Amino acid sequence: MTKVKSITVEQMQWLDRFAIERIGIPSLCLMENAGSKAAREIIKDIKRKKNAHACIFCGLGNNAGDGFVIARHLINAGVHAKVFLVGKSNGLKNDALINYRILKKCKYPVVEMAKIDKNIQKEIKKADILVDALFGTGLSRVIHDPFKSVIEFLNKAKKKIIAIDIPSGLDGTTGEIYGICIKAQKTITFAYAKKGFTQKHGPEVTGKVVVLDIGIPKKLIEKIRSGSCR
Repeated sequence: MTKVKSITVEQMQWLDRFAIERIGIPSLCLMENAGSKAAREIIKDIKRKKNAHACIFCGLGNNAGDGFVIARHLINAGVHAKVFLVGKSNGLKNDALINYRILKKCKYPVVEMAKIDKNIQKEIKKADILVDALFGTGLSRVIHDPFKSVIEFLNKAKKKIIAIDIPSGLDGTTGEIYGICIKAQKTITFAYAKKGFTQKHGPEVTGKVVVLDIGIPKKLIEKIRSGSCR
């Protein structure tokens, strides 16, 4: 089998749908696999630090769900992790909402925010790692406030940023930027690298790319290669 190095966003979305709807892998399982494995990768970056701190910034889509799972596993591993939700929790849906409720029931810290205030600035200053779980590969519009201001602040914070699945603001297929983009030092992506990582602005914002297997059967890539992904 010829190795596939990268795929488009559309192809990744097809893989997710096929794995969930046709094969029967629950979407919550895929999210749990993604978040737990990403947490292990993040721990590699901070394992030598005592009392390590992480700030996880989440939006309102599925990428936020990955962030919530990551937070739970980091806290379980002894990392001081705080989640900052840009927006209101009543905007969360489906698997992201389920994982948000799990965090709340565990009484793990989740702060709803509309801007970076002084208290959040203090948390960022203490952090060893900033985790970008604002937008996933499905983004297809220019980013406006409050997300625009949050991304600007994180990029200026002089902290290591790890992007989950894709740096927020980057088009995963073309490498175009939707007005503003997280500048990550590492991007943890799932199943396959995305073509946009090596196109146009992609190399400027992805940093080191780590691809994690989340349980999507590899044989499905044959359907993409043959053009039968319908």
